[in-house]
Amino acid sequence: MSGDARTPHSLLASLIFGSRWLQVPLYLGLIIAQGVYVFLFLKELTHLLSHATSFGEQEIMLIVLGLIDVVMISNLLVMVIVGGYETFVSRLKLQGHPDQPEWLDHVNASVLKIKLAMAIIGISSIHLLKTFIEAGNLGNPTAKFTEAGVMWQTIIHIVFILSAVGIAYVDKLSRDLPHKKHTDH
Repeated sequence: MSGDARTPHSLLASLIFGSRWLQVPLYLGLIIAQGVYVFLFLKELTHLLSHATSFGEQEIMLIVLGLIDVVMISNLLVMVIVGGYETFVSRLKLQGHPDQPEWLDHVNASVLKIKLAMAIIGISSIHLLKTFIEAGNLGNPTAKFTEAGVMWQTIIHIVFILSAVGIAYVDKLSRDLPHKKHTDH
């Protein structure tokens, strides 16, 4: 039998490995979503600038926190797009590029999960801070939140923190385990 003959097993393996390219439209969709966030950021920044003299400190702070939130979500998108593509689809070949993100040198699925968990905690923190700033209006009929809403948002934030700690702990445990090389039978 010739060395070029492809077995059904090798064809299946090639198909499975090639299926990673099906993720490319997903990453392109996330790039489009990031463009929407850029539009939202510019819209909110324009709103802030046009009302800078009429807004009070609290209103300005809430808008600025909203801008920070948009930036953090955009950073999360970059991590998912760049890190996910590099980890699951193909190498970006950025070695030596002056703009290569520092974290990309050692990105893998585990590192990406921890970075994403930390980004989600940061985003949740901004939302919680906005809620606490607006909490002074509790009881007011125009308030965005109720006491129960503030409580649930705080509980959800704590769950995010505990989840991130759990992910980091499981990652540490898996790194401490002896790894066996996979061999074909």
